[in-house]
Amino acid sequence: MDHLAAVRAAAALPVDIRSLFAAEPDRLARLSVTFAGIHADLSRLALPLPALDLLLAAATAADLAGWQARLLTGEIVNPSEGRPATHMAERGSGRAEDVAAAGVAADEVAALATAIRASDVADVIHIGIGGSSLGPALLVDALGRDGTKASGAPRVHVVSNIDGEALARTLAVCDPARTRLVVVSKTFTTAETMTNAASALEWWAAAGVADARAQTIAITARPDRAAAWGAGTVLPFAESVGGRYSLWSAVGLPLAVRCGPEALADLRAGAAAMDAHFLEAPFARNLPVLAALADIWAAHGQGQQTRGVFCYDERLRLLPSYLQQLEMESNGKSVTRGGTAVAGPTAPITWGGLGTDAQHAVFQLLHQGTVIGPIEFVAVRTPGHALPATHHRQLLANCFAQGAALLKGRSFDAALAVSGNDPALAAAKTFSGNRPSSTLLLDHLDARTLGALIAFYEQRVFTAAVLLGINPFDQWGVELGKEMANAMLAGDDLGFDPSTADLLTRAGL
Repeated sequence: MDHLAAVRAAAALPVDIRSLFAAEPDRLARLSVTFAGIHADLSRLALPLPALDLLLAAATAADLAGWQARLLTGEIVNPSEGRPATHMAERGSGRAEDVAAAGVAADEVAALATAIRASDVADVIHIGIGGSSLGPALLVDALGRDGTKASGAPRVHVVSNIDGEALARTLAVCDPARTRLVVVSKTFTTAETMTNAASALEWWAAAGVADARAQTIAITARPDRAAAWGAGTVLPFAESVGGRYSLWSAVGLPLAVRCGPEALADLRAGAAAMDAHFLEAPFARNLPVLAALADIWAAHGQGQQTRGVFCYDERLRLLPSYLQQLEMESNGKSVTRGGTAVAGPTAPITWGGLGTDAQHAVFQLLHQGTVIGPIEFVAVRTPGHALPATHHRQLLANCFAQGAALLKGRSFDAALAVSGNDPALAAAKTFSGNRPSSTLLLDHLDARTLGALIAFYEQRVFTAAVLLGINPFDQWGVELGKEMANAMLAGDDLGFDPSTADLLTRAGL
């Protein structure tokens, strides 16, 4: 059943956002939610309240409450792989047996992190790709920049790219005698990860480190393969925890090493609070649900399939990259759970950058270009540094001003007045305005708030998937390219197109 048919039928292009504030006196109240140290203001999106009511009805018709219960209780929500999705159990919500197993694993991670911090290890190299790297890299960069070995905090380096330049740069700044290697692969067969791991072991061996492989920490859902490979320490996580949802499991070890086990515990606690809000709050006041409904309206009601995320905090510079995988790998599908073609758009193209740098690069297009889509600003009210307050005041003023300017714009007459009555110059200085944006304002950035923020995005993706009728927990689209790359390396001819065949010849493959 197409639960969004009524939503598409109500589509209006364009919506005058500015007039909505006058026509809908309760707009700001209905489209703002504050929870877990996060204030979300969705009122400047092109979402009229009658359309929101249609979307809320669609959420009920799509049985969102039932799907929430299935997710929580460990029923199969990933039908193409016949699995539940138990990442919430890693932070304390779910079937008792899943939560208990996650608790045991969490204790093992905490103990290992404590031991590493108490040793003479100066650097930890974390090798993984996709969900095995994007989440840990975000956590360490956001929360772990400060600290020295004197305070028990080894440096953590996350390496993902098969390009040897990435690993070489990391090895160049590490002392083999004081470095630990962490290899993360759900299947423990990921080609990029295992190749990088082999090269790191060669580096260790060349430096005279004895039995380097036995000193390696493996994190995987296939501990049998890691043990056969020869890893000295194996930290397992459940097969039902997807890679892009795995940072809550042992994959979060880099955060525990860099910032202490309590930081990983706080991250999980913040996520657990957001889980409880998602599961218990009425849809009309439910932060992930409202954000997901706004996303669906942008695509189905406004024909906008791009969403920019701009973080006005240096500590969140990796968030857009993390969200690209979470959102586009989860909901970048064209068929429903039952295998039929979807009735409309699914995941938008997620992209973004860092404020204020992006203002001097891509914001020209956002204000005056011909491609329009919602922009999401993420800011933190309290700075994470001790420099003069003028830095943070300017940062926040720029963040809020961009959203205001996108909405307000500048008329031709107003531009003419500041252009010496030159019509051509005035046209260049005219801004259409009425461009949608939303703002997430965090009280401060600590492990608990970051955990809540990441869980918010996860549940937002899940909600959108339910309304779209798709499976957000598989990623078959990732596999075809891998298969073809393996065939090329093996010299197999799969009947490649002329362009590909020529490139293979030119590169000597």
